[in-house]
Amino acid sequence: MLGFLQGLAYGLFVTCLPWFLIGMASPRLALAELDPNRIQVIVRYWLLVPFVAFVFWLTSLWGGFDPSLAGWLVGLVAIAVELPLERRARNWWQRWRARRRARRQAAEDSRQRAERQREAQERGGLSLDPEHPPADADEVVRALCAAKGELLALSREDVAVQADRLYSRYRHVETLLAARFERTELAYQRAHGLVNEVCLGAVDNLTRMAAQARSVAGVDGDFVRRRLDRERQTLSVAERLALKRRLELVADTERHLRELSARNEAALTALDDTAVALARVETQRPQASVAAERALGDLRRFAEGAARYSRSQ
Repeated sequence: MLGFLQGLAYGLFVTCLPWFLIGMASPRLALAELDPNRIQVIVRYWLLVPFVAFVFWLTSLWGGFDPSLAGWLVGLVAIAVELPLERRARNWWQRWRARRRARRQAAEDSRQRAERQREAQERGGLSLDPEHPPADADEVVRALCAAKGELLALSREDVAVQADRLYSRYRHVETLLAARFERTELAYQRAHGLVNEVCLGAVDNLTRMAAQARSVAGVDGDFVRRRLDRERQTLSVAERLALKRRLELVADTERHLRELSARNEAALTALDDTAVALARVETQRPQASVAAERALGDLRRFAEGAARYSRSQ
């Protein structure tokens, strides 16, 4: 055994110089690190490997001077065999650490989203994350997430905020309904259906807004205006008319967006009125059903009117 260690030490000593020269020419060939450099080559093949070989040689001196051929051959190929194994081990370690970081990051993101939703709920204003809908999302909430995602993709944050406002009102009204009525009661089912109809109508408006914004997404109104101002004297009549037509398209689209936004504001107002009316309902009193019908009357009329208006369009 001591002879084997002595031969191994001599083999390592012999291979240090070739591997050092290879590493100085190309550190990636002589090191297993992901981002190797020549300083690491010097440390390994001038200090680390010679030190290991020196320890083996000192240990083998207890048996005298008798290096074995097998140890010498193993020493010659030791680094060539060790480098691929070390690379695989390092790659596995990096992948494991990346998976662990990803799991921790996902858990932290989920915790922060839940905390933000909890804080927003306490403040009365909830915010939707299109990429991560709430765990208890129903048809309305999923539709709001999809509509908000389309608007954010078009950089229309000014319009996408309506999805958050609708979501906040919808959650508030649904909470009041659940607190005032049992889910099996007819009043709850009718109110829930009307609220869903109003919210889905608002989602349709958001979807139309996204389609309108997408149609002029490639038109930069500010650039067109600057060009008309700076190159007014050099532009031909056809170019000037084309640029003005682009501005008209942008202005017409913005006007249509404002009209759709106004419809959603009406839906938000109807939800607010319903929430206030439901908050005043005392379900412990006999006239609760009559009060509930009165509270939902405005919402029902709004939903019916909105449906007729939509068909007329």
